[in-house]
Amino acid sequence: MIPTYGYPTLLNPHGSPARLILAFRDGLFEAVASEPLFSEIKAVLRRPRIWLKYQLDEDTVAAYLALIRQQVIWVEPTGSLHLCRDPRDDFLLETAIWGDAQYIVTRDDDLKRDPALLQQLSASGIKIVSVQHFLDLLSEQSP
Repeated sequence: MIPTYGYPTLLNPHGSPARLILAFRDGLFEAVASEPLFSEIKAVLRRPRIWLKYQLDEDTVAAYLALIRQQVIWVEPTGSLHLCRDPRDDFLLETAIWGDAQYIVTRDDDLKRDPALLQQLSASGIKIVSVQHFLDLLSEQSP
């Protein structure tokens, strides 16, 4: 089992992302990922300024990455999708589509505020929501 301390303290122990990580760890939702997404998460978590700001250590980062590796549904984007204004985000959209995701949970306002993109994803049954909105949806589904 992954130690609990590795998640809430990853960034902000009291913030919505920490609650999202705990909900994921506890199996309250399934997540979809791909190697490009995993590589991006890993690169961000290994940035020196992130380590300094949040006082991360190798054990915490490794536990978080192991949780992702073990619990996500893996898909392989082909790189053929071109929907986003920022082509660097297309792999994320393709991961969601190939993985039959219902939601893309992000803080990226460029994704959340693009009406054409939202409409295209909606046709695939995907909504783009904030972390807090997704947590609210999870709590509505809890008994």
